[in-house]
Amino acid sequence: MSTFESSSTQAPVSFSYADSAAQEALRDISEVAAVEVIVTAAVHLMSAAAVKCGLADTEDASQLMDLDEARKLINALAALIVTSAPDIGNQHARSLRDGLRSLQLAFREASVIPDAPGEGPGEKFTGGVS
Repeated sequence: MSTFESSSTQAPVSFSYADSAAQEALRDISEVAAVEVIVTAAVHLMSAAAVKCGLADTEDASQLMDLDEARKLINALAALIVTSAPDIGNQHARSLRDGLRSLQLAFREASVIPDAPGEGPGEKFTGGVS
């Protein structure tokens, strides 16, 4: 049985993996390839960044725009793609890089104050985007 105890002054928190639902979830996770987990995480980051860049397919897309949040998501996405590319293979990495580049360009287009070349979101990992 695995247990996690809180170190704060609150009552200890315990998690047990003894119940069958938790055991089944662990088995399900163990069957997922690392490449699939990485690509899924990248797609989630990409989707969130698209919404924050104002690219949501809704009437209120501009109200959902938050370029500060988009910058953070694009930075995280770029770091994930660049560092995992050798492990996930060219087929996956190429399409993720294309999506990242599209987001970087969309960010640049949506931004009122342009970033200096090489200073845009994710560009410290990818190099300048044009």
